[in-house]
Amino acid sequence: ICVPIAKKLGMGSVLGYLIAGILIGPYVLEFVGEEGEDIMHFAEFGVVMMLFLIGLELEPAKLWQMRAMITRVGLSQVLITSGLLFAAMVLLGLDWKVSLAISLSLSLSSTAIVLQSLKEKNLLNSSAGKNSFAVLLMQDIAVIPILAVLPLLAVASPTGGEGGHESFIAQVPGWLQTLLVIGAVGLVVLLGRYAIVPLLRLISRTRLRELFVACALLIVVGIAFLMEAVGLSPALGTFLAGVILANSEFKHELESDLEPFKGLLLGLFFIAVGASINFGLIFDQALLVISITLGIMLVKTLVLFGIGKTNKMGLDQNLIFSISLNQVGEFSFVTYSFASQLQILDQNTTEMMMAVTALSMTLTPLLILAN
Repeated sequence: ICVPIAKKLGMGSVLGYLIAGILIGPYVLEFVGEEGEDIMHFAEFGVVMMLFLIGLELEPAKLWQMRAMITRVGLSQVLITSGLLFAAMVLLGLDWKVSLAISLSLSLSSTAIVLQSLKEKNLLNSSAGKNSFAVLLMQDIAVIPILAVLPLLAVASPTGGEGGHESFIAQVPGWLQTLLVIGAVGLVVLLGRYAIVPLLRLISRTRLRELFVACALLIVVGIAFLMEAVGLSPALGTFLAGVILANSEFKHELESDLEPFKGLLLGLFFIAVGASINFGLIFDQALLVISITLGIMLVKTLVLFGIGKTNKMGLDQNLIFSISLNQVGEFSFVTYSFASQLQILDQNTTEMMMAVTALSMTLTPLLILAN
């Protein structure tokens, strides 16, 4: 009901899903309550699938061609935004480890919301669309070093990072966790090269469509599971696998088989984001939450606008570019919970940052509409 109405009003499907999530959530109709986080885990598969499909679109050669734009536009955005937010938090008296974990998380934008919104408005091939894609790609790649750095921060942290981290690597020292994270990424690359393609050839000989679909799902779920086991983001592993399989002869089959699952699960992800917004916290500390959210969005908008100006983008394209990317992204939920498990962030800070992230994601489609 919400999505067609939102589309009719020109708001785009993302906002419709978010509103639907808010309505069924624990603060309005209470259809879903405390299990919001469980729904989030399931719904994150939409993002996992989306990144696998983005990876399939990007042949390594194409990535290499885009390297200048990715590093010039994307890397500068991540570094400048993190640097400014880190400095602001340290000046406000926060511990430097907490500040670093939060500022790195806040520098990321929402791949799901931005790509969906730009696609619906046919802006992906515009100057703003191409630059946004380069930034999002760099941010997705940047999650690997961010997640590798967090265990090292936990070692330096006074609490020692003895959190209840679910992954089996939680018991090993920080430096070894970092090595295992890098090793897992290497394993995905090797599997993509030497195991997955022969498996797909074997399956395709049976000429059974449902078997191929099941195999495609197995690849995505299997790699996500491997990444989860070492405390890495599942979406990142599948993105890597997608890039590796981009040159294979099964690229188009994989795309057509996984597209419907991606659409449904991505919708569910946005609904889960809406349902998991902690309105209790937002109402209790309304001024603080709204101030932090608007402050972060303003910093990101100004940084992005400056980068767009440096890259000689026209004013209209630059506004689309800087407004589209000014929210905090879904990967931040992953980095917050990881930092919380490592006891770098306490429960209150984690909840506050999650509320700020969800609120910024909800405001973005409205800002794009206003622009």
